[in-house]
Amino acid sequence: MFSLKDVERQRLAKSTSRRDFLRVGTGIAAAIMLPGGIARAASHTERTLSFYNTHTGEKLSTCYWAEGKYVAEGVRDINNILRDHRTGDVYDMDQGLLDLLYLLQERVESQQTFQIISGYRSPKTNAMLSNKSNGVAKRSYHMQGKAIDIRLSGCDLKQLHKAALSLKAGGVGYYPASDFIHVDVGRVRRW
Repeated sequence: MFSLKDVERQRLAKSTSRRDFLRVGTGIAAAIMLPGGIARAASHTERTLSFYNTHTGEKLSTCYWAEGKYVAEGVRDINNILRDHRTGDVYDMDQGLLDLLYLLQERVESQQTFQIISGYRSPKTNAMLSNKSNGVAKRSYHMQGKAIDIRLSGCDLKQLHKAALSLKAGGVGYYPASDFIHVDVGRVRRW
């Protein structure tokens, strides 16, 4: 059975820094207080996500978690579609980010496709974007596979933003002029 506590324990097992330990502990405390939509997600035996890469035109729908563990092939396929489209670099995305996306879909009661604006960013791409815009963090979570910029087909951007904030599971940025939100599995914050 899937719960946020299980997800956080899995992430904790992978992390080695004190900062990660403290962040995970905070996440567990927040997860305990999350309302009913999260409980519905806990009862699912499989987790599937669908993506459309707005830069490459690629589509993917895959089961990334089943029978109590992450599905290697599904995770690999997600890592590939979330690659840096400028350099082709593929990175192991944080599995907690995948769970966050799954829970976000549950919160808005949608099984539609996430439109990828930006997934993984190589340091080279991030530096180039940071030089062009003051809205790009020099130490972006995108470079660590812990962030994604998205839209969700059929879901109003304001509703998606509100749902992401309600999860209290990381950073949430709102970019209505560019028609996307940013979510990450860093500390809880908003902009």
